Amino acid sequence: MLTKILILLKLARKLALSDVLNIADKFHKSPTIVRIFFKIFSFSFEKKKEVNFNMSEEERLSNSLQSMGTTFIKLGQFLATRPDIIGENLSKQLETLQDKLPPFSLLEAKEIIKNDLGNDVFNSIIDLSEPVAAASIAQVHKAKINDNGIIKDVAIKILRPNIKKIFNDEIDALMLLAFILEYFIKKTKRLKLVEVVFLLKEITNLEMDLRFEAAAANEYAENTKNDVGFKVPNIYWNFTSENVMTLDWIDGVSIRETEILQKKDIDPVKISSDIIQHFLRHAVRDGFFHADMHQGNIFIDNNGQIVPIDFGIMGRLDKMSKRFLAEILFGFIQRDYKKVAEVHLVAGLVPKNVPVDDLAQALRSIGEPIFGQAVKDISGGRL
Repeated sequence: MLTKILILLKLARKLALSDVLNIADKFHKSPTIVRIFFKIFSFSFEKKKEVNFNMSEEERLSNSLQSMGTTFIKLGQFLATRPDIIGENLSKQLETLQDKLPPFSLLEAKEIIKNDLGNDVFNSIIDLSEPVAAASIAQVHKAKINDNGIIKDVAIKILRPNIKKIFNDEIDALMLLAFILEYFIKKTKRLKLVEVVFLLKEITNLEMDLRFEAAAANEYAENTKNDVGFKVPNIYWNFTSENVMTLDWIDGVSIRETEILQKKDIDPVKISSDIIQHFLRHAVRDGFFHADMHQGNIFIDNNGQIVPIDFGIMGRLDKMSKRFLAEILFGFIQRDYKKVAEVHLVAGLVPKNVPVDDLAQALRSIGEPIFGQAVKDISGGRL
């Protein structure tokens, strides 16, 4: 308990010393109690670090989150996928938290590979590069391997040293904070803070065992092998362990690089439509889908195929859930709100005593204002 409290105090200190409050105040004035909290925890006898006003507020917030460590970086990564909530400029800046963080050294990476895979496997890896991408949990190196006499270009993903202990210590401290908030501030119970933090811990711990990710990628590849225009990289099991995962190297362009895609005569609008079609096909047909499809995780290869990467967070639906999802989506597309209401009742998504016509009217009040609107014109907060 004492350890958790100390970690929580350290996190509070990091948060208070950051530029987060000043930036947040530009968008929404903070409550007095929050400002007092920041004042107390940011107190220092040292000279306060000067704010670099040459940087935009979005850049300063991104740097602040980065300096606060893994847990806050994960939060920033989530926010980067929601321009409808935080705005295009901030979302764009937070994208750097997805794959452009400071890497750990090549020497450390080599030691992890040796310890996990053994000297024989390590010595069979050719031209291991410096890190080409670094995220909050792992980083990626380019290399070559000898696969049954064939030299292949591969990406080797390696977990950050001690990342499991660092993350779990921080998340356990946040779990304690969530429990305290729910206990003393009754209104926060509806937010289910403890459940949210626990879910983040559960999901991220799965991400931190690369054997699970490799297995997910393998299953995903088998399910989608006949999907035209969609390709999942192959996993090399002899070069994969708990802390190391090896898969095909992808020569391609991230979907965030729209100008480069257009120069290659690839239509971003068509790609967007195809990604949605594939996502829904995998969810409804297979009941197994990529649940972390942000801009840094989808590439277009030299053949114009959609290539997903990073399979640490996958979603799964059972047979009935697949059917309910399909019927709800179809009902909304057809603007048949009574049908959508009926499916919600049958699926147990709302209490059975809710009048179907009243629920249909409520659904209409949500569906009609956004029907036919561009995503950028829909407010996630109001929705």
